[in-house]
Amino acid sequence: MKQAIFKAACLAALFFSPFVTSAQTISDSLLIRKIYHEALSNRTGYEQLRYLSNEIGGRLSGSPEAEKAVNYTKAEMDKMGLDRVYLQEVMVPHWVRGEKEVGKMVGKKGKKVEVPVCALGGSIGTGKKGITAEIIEVKSLEEVAKLGKDKVSGKIIFFNRPMEPSHVNAFHAYGGAVDQRGRGAFEAAKYGAVAVIVRSMNLALDDFPHTGAMRYEDGITKIPAASISTNGAELLSHRLKDEPGLQFYLKQNPQTLPDARSYNVIGEIKGSENPDEIIVVGGHLDSWDLGDGSHDDGAGCVQAIEVLRIMKALNIKPKRTIRAVMFMNEENGVRGGLKYAEEAKNKNENHVAAIESDAGGFTPRGFGISGLPKHVKAIQQWKLLLEPYGLHDIGPGYGGVDINPLGKNSKETALIGLEPDSQRYFEVHHAASDTFDKINQRELALGAASMAALTYLLSEYGL
Repeated sequence: MKQAIFKAACLAALFFSPFVTSAQTISDSLLIRKIYHEALSNRTGYEQLRYLSNEIGGRLSGSPEAEKAVNYTKAEMDKMGLDRVYLQEVMVPHWVRGEKEVGKMVGKKGKKVEVPVCALGGSIGTGKKGITAEIIEVKSLEEVAKLGKDKVSGKIIFFNRPMEPSHVNAFHAYGGAVDQRGRGAFEAAKYGAVAVIVRSMNLALDDFPHTGAMRYEDGITKIPAASISTNGAELLSHRLKDEPGLQFYLKQNPQTLPDARSYNVIGEIKGSENPDEIIVVGGHLDSWDLGDGSHDDGAGCVQAIEVLRIMKALNIKPKRTIRAVMFMNEENGVRGGLKYAEEAKNKNENHVAAIESDAGGFTPRGFGISGLPKHVKAIQQWKLLLEPYGLHDIGPGYGGVDINPLGKNSKETALIGLEPDSQRYFEVHHAASDTFDKINQRELALGAASMAALTYLLSEYGL
């Protein structure tokens, strides 16, 4: 009885809408409602993420935890009765953090005040004794160059440009500040700096230092690079105003080991009519090691698996092949995404579209589309079907780090990024605060349903 009432209500809403143009639109709308019903009524993805986060933990590339995550997600997809589940070998960087880092402000009278720091991913160590040197605050890479070698040599450079809080989209704020983290070490090393301290990429003020990838340049001396929490950065900046010449002590001992063997994990439902046309849904299985990687990107992985589970649960026979891909090594090398695209090119595979979830498991707001104008137009025509579920922002945007290499294979592949609400993401991004207790089960399920709904439409109609 309840199901009949539900169906009647859906049909009534559609028939009275002035925008309905065909019986097919009604059929698609009803099926999409079933997708959301299944996602919101089932806790499988949430429980899978609980296991990834609480039982396995942070999954840095090359680590035992990353290997456990590969085995776990493959086993979960093996249970689903998919047409194919397999591993795709990829060699990945193996950087290890080592013992807990120490950062201290050192006053002229020898008074030391500890502040929260962590090594940036890929950084070298300071040695067991650590480094003590005068610290100089700057706001940009260009400011280091203006100071020049005379003022920078032998010093620690403190990059303290906050993320711009006036941006409504927090990812725009991130993009405007992250160059300090990525390039700060080698730009400061050009002028003789002995280390860099970088303000965490975080709009909130808290005591969690945020890690993330940094890089070195060939021919330029490698120096240690660490992140400081936003509260620590504020305190350090105030102390420097009161006490010019303040020194800083940094101790960290990470190391880079030889590359390790790992895998992308892939599950597949073959298309019933156009099996050679492939649609990818994915997230990255690796994470940084400070937290358990629930939002970045355990959420995206279980949402991708949910797309396949929902299709199986509703007995949907996709016309095009659907692949869920758990990419390995997005955080510090993108080896998994590059490997997947390389294999696709070697096999001359035709990827119609790829959808990536790598912006946290928060409430979905829409999709960003990187592709040809015709791709954007084709996907926007389904906006009426998706808007009832809060997906209002559908238009040009960013696909995702792991699927971007597919776009280099062919411009005919639409790269699509799930866009959740971004306001809380950078409070946990790359930090020890990225833990399972920050996950909301309904928000996670809504993201999975959104990906499944768009995947269904892409499979039915292509681009």
